[in-house]
Amino acid sequence: MSDRIESMEKEIQEYDASQIQVLEGLEAVRKRPGMYIGSTSSSGLHHLVYEIVDNSIDEALAGFCTRIDVAIEEGDIIRVSDNGRGIPVDIQEQTGKSALEVVFTVLHAGGKFGGGGYKVSGGLHGVGASVVNALSEWLEVQVHKEGKIYQMRFSRGDIVESIHVVGSTDRTGTTVRFKPDPEMFDDTVYDYDILHTRMREQAFLNGGLAISIADLRAGREREETMCYEGGIREFVRFLNKHKTPIHEDVIYISGTKGDAMAEIALQYNDGYNETLVSFANDIHTPEGGMHETGFKTALTRVINAYGTKANLIKGDDKVSGEDVREGISAVISVKLPEAQFEGQTKQKLGNAYIRTLVDSLVSEQLSEYFEEHPQAAKAVLEKAMMANRAREAARKARESVRRKTGLEGGQMPDKLQDCNERDPSLCEIYIVEGDSAAGSAIQGRDSRFQAILAMWGKMLNVEKARADKIYGNDKLYPLIVALGAGIGDEFNIDKLRYHKIIIMADADVDGSHIRTLLLTFFFRYMRPLIEKGYVYSAVPPLFKLTRGKTQRVAYSEPERDRISAELREGNPNAKVDISRFKGLGEMDPHELWETTMDPEKRSLRRITLNDAIRADQVFTVLMGEEVEPRREWIEQNAKYVVNLDI
Repeated sequence: MSDRIESMEKEIQEYDASQIQVLEGLEAVRKRPGMYIGSTSSSGLHHLVYEIVDNSIDEALAGFCTRIDVAIEEGDIIRVSDNGRGIPVDIQEQTGKSALEVVFTVLHAGGKFGGGGYKVSGGLHGVGASVVNALSEWLEVQVHKEGKIYQMRFSRGDIVESIHVVGSTDRTGTTVRFKPDPEMFDDTVYDYDILHTRMREQAFLNGGLAISIADLRAGREREETMCYEGGIREFVRFLNKHKTPIHEDVIYISGTKGDAMAEIALQYNDGYNETLVSFANDIHTPEGGMHETGFKTALTRVINAYGTKANLIKGDDKVSGEDVREGISAVISVKLPEAQFEGQTKQKLGNAYIRTLVDSLVSEQLSEYFEEHPQAAKAVLEKAMMANRAREAARKARESVRRKTGLEGGQMPDKLQDCNERDPSLCEIYIVEGDSAAGSAIQGRDSRFQAILAMWGKMLNVEKARADKIYGNDKLYPLIVALGAGIGDEFNIDKLRYHKIIIMADADVDGSHIRTLLLTFFFRYMRPLIEKGYVYSAVPPLFKLTRGKTQRVAYSEPERDRISAELREGNPNAKVDISRFKGLGEMDPHELWETTMDPEKRSLRRITLNDAIRADQVFTVLMGEEVEPRREWIEQNAKYVVNLDI
């Protein structure tokens, strides 16, 4: 394991039933699964795997596990194995039952509640194993311990096979296999890429720990083993993979206080976007928390102090937090006992003292780094000062546009045909490319709740532009005003005027380009829109099929063939006319309403953000300055493109 894990005192050498404490019985998990895993959608399904893996990670944090293997078996059965100490199998005093049984059948039971099993833990709540068990059609666990292989089997939380010995062994560790219960989940098909991303994060966060992820399903076979001796330093290099760093080193900061420790790695690139990824006890905290607050505060203070000392910042001409984070890629990882997460799904860290620890480490060690590496320090400071000047230019551009257009009085753009409803939760706005399509949409819409904003021509690629260019852009500024929530650091989702933002573009190359440009804009400057699930893509039909007076539409080639066969039923020789829609502008208002805008009949694709890191890299590759990564990406993914009009 890495130096930081080896430096943690191994106070606990024995791991037995005396360290398993029971707080309450397992109840209501199947009635209210969302309370424990967030939802019964894809995110909840994958969360089951994370809970089991987190238990193995805890063994690694304690210094007793060096390898974890995760596999998706045929039938979407999950297998997680580790070479840790093995879950205790002896009798737990409080219950008189095997500790293994208690861990898998009792909620809030585990070695993480002060029993001394773990100093720090990601599986803090102790619900992981029992909740996964409750939400699985079946679950089987094998423990290699003390020369024997112990096994138990469950069905929907109930014991099917009591603990018994099934063999002998010369190793230690735990293997859990389970099949998610289709009665509990919307879908039980696992996504390899989602699990791969999570396992890669864990490998980065635990330097020297080997984690493998394999897909064993027929036709999908693939496997990768990840082990990063450099830990989060390599994580930052991965984040900057398709970007150009402005200083060579990845700056690394670490330290401890009592049982808590923190490590930070960061490197600046020449882009305009901030990539800040934080973890607490190896759990991703996408909503940040005290560790992020401590980092941001110290970073701003250190850079301003260096600028003043180097006589590059004069008087009160300070750079802001947003300025100093432009172009940064940073990973913050903290380990602490009794971590306080907000919510069961652990989105935000609440322990106040960790802010002080991170702040002091960054203040001291980053200051030292800048003193010892003046060229890197100057490059970082100059970038922050340039961002500061661009932010001021953006403010002036915003005020200038408002003065010229009278928008400070609440005037809406000319291209917006608004709806009558004023409750944002009931309102939707269609962003439509081209006056012809917009005209049909305006005539075909339900004006009570549907607004139409016409866009025209290719808009600005924001991946290559700062905010000051956006405010003066005649394509994007009307969109900003229509949505009403601002952009960047000014963005306020409470001011959003529509809770459904629907991109309606043609099903061709140009339409795909427009969608990508808009999504890049939303991701970079209005990310909460995507995080909250407010952004959608309309799905216009591709084909119109006519037999006599009967007309049907199809959204794909297989659907076209199926409908064509249905129209010929009873008369195989009947003539069915099939035409392809060339674009939204060719549809009359009635067709557009019936096929694409009627809430009772339309199809919408909600744009979600399952992996912000992956999304950041894809937007960088597709829309950034580097040509070669974009060419490679297109070559690798071209096989997935169907129905492409050229």
